[in-house]
Amino acid sequence: MVGETNVDRNGAPHMASEDFSYMLEARPGAFIFLGNGDGEGTCNVHNPRYDFNDEILPVGASYFARLIEMTLARR
Repeated sequence: MVGETNVDRNGAPHMASEDFSYMLEARPGAFIFLGNGDGEGTCNVHNPRYDFNDEILPVGASYFARLIEMTLARR
């Protein structure tokens, strides 16, 4: 969907206070990061200077729509 060169399959492990692992105990899943890009506003999410790149919204929506299509096709 975004091209292989735009996918980082070897990202560094993150130690975050996230409860997502509890969800994975009940259902299979994956934690993904949708890139915000480099440039102004590039910093950690919980930072007062963070500025979400609204231009990435169609990519994120397309990703989730395609994920649903693929999952439903397997059923």
